[in-house]
Amino acid sequence: MLTHFMAAIGVLGLLTVVPGPDMAVVTRRALVAGPGDALRTVGGIATGLLLWGALTAAGLAAVLAASPVAYLAVKLLGAGYLVVLGAQALWQHRGTAPAVAAAAETGPAVGSPWRTGLVSNALNPKIAVFYTGLLPTLAPPRLPTAWAMTLLVLLHALLTLAWLGGYVLLLSKAGAVLHRPRVHRALGRTTGVVLIGFGLAVAGTAG
Repeated sequence: MLTHFMAAIGVLGLLTVVPGPDMAVVTRRALVAGPGDALRTVGGIATGLLLWGALTAAGLAAVLAASPVAYLAVKLLGAGYLVVLGAQALWQHRGTAPAVAAAAETGPAVGSPWRTGLVSNALNPKIAVFYTGLLPTLAPPRLPTAWAMTLLVLLHALLTLAWLGGYVLLLSKAGAVLHRPRVHRALGRTTGVVLIGFGLAVAGTAG
């Protein structure tokens, strides 16, 4: 069972560290409102994973994964949300470099950071497919199914907290560089473009 569990950690760890929309959302929040808000966004993202775990246990995630119409609806909502976040990032970094830097230091970000992370994950139907398709194959065979799935979902959430939390701390360590007006503006605009790109990619993927 230990070998099976270590393999599960490896797969979940790999899926966690691959850059995706979550990292872009956290980057945007860190640039706009600082590391505190970014860490709260990470908490929302982890809560989104727990939500999908609960939906999987209730059988709702399997319904979503098996229903093309429901999957398409959630996929388009999620894609639209990422595009909106990207457009906001581009708008917030549209001005001159000094103005952008001043706004970053004094202007609050729009909306709750925890809710931002939660919604970005709650509208990601790929997690439903992963939790109903791949995750059961990673479950240790000697554990009851419900316990095994709960353990894996909690593990996935903890890995996400550790990885994205460490990423936020890294960004905070580089704060002096990131808050240079030109660097801040360039990174903010790049994050906006990346979020829009992820949104369009999500919208264009097959169900």
